[in-house]
Amino acid sequence: MASQGTFSADAWARNAAAYETIRGMPFNAELAEGTLSRERFRRYILQDAHYLIGFGRALALAAARAPHPDRIVQFAKGAETAIVVERALHGGFLRDYGITPESFSATPLSPPCDHYVSWLLATCYGQAHEVALAALLPCFWIYAEVGRDIHGRAVPDNPYRAWIDTYAGEEFAAAVTAMIEATDEAAAIASPTAVEAMHRAFTHATRLEYLFWDGAYRGSNWPL
Repeated sequence: MASQGTFSADAWARNAAAYETIRGMPFNAELAEGTLSRERFRRYILQDAHYLIGFGRALALAAARAPHPDRIVQFAKGAETAIVVERALHGGFLRDYGITPESFSATPLSPPCDHYVSWLLATCYGQAHEVALAALLPCFWIYAEVGRDIHGRAVPDNPYRAWIDTYAGEEFAAAVTAMIEATDEAAAIASPTAVEAMHRAFTHATRLEYLFWDGAYRGSNWPL
């Protein structure tokens, strides 16, 4: 998806080992095999529904600060997709798992989810626009790559097929490509210091992607 010599290509290369760890981690391996327990997927989908609300807010902040009208539209539509379209997917799973709106609201964000959402919102509000885009990009890109990878090795009649098909699909891939292009566009006119700040944000978000899936797998919770 990334063009050679761009920020995105460099960022992916710097974090390639982290992506391989994410691709092979137990949650994603068992998801592809269709052996992931219902309880683990339930924990994941519940926290991901919370996360998407925060992610939508972060995209809305990026839209408000975008320098070009086309990018305002892109990020605003991304916020709408995070809240409306993907929550429709999650809504089906939530119903299947007996999660009511009341129980969803009563469930606190897990430590990884809380960290990720809080950091994204702080970055999109308080850091330069180009750094905000670098912080948002891994959620798009890593999900697309993981979705495509799992789609290629998923067992037939996988119980999580709806999730797999969403993130391996062409519509999501187009959104990822647009986000990569926007981030590279911002990096191309950023100072070397700002580009390094972008790399730090991209790497931190990549680590948080790992922690999110790992937390759902292990049942990460607040000790107090």
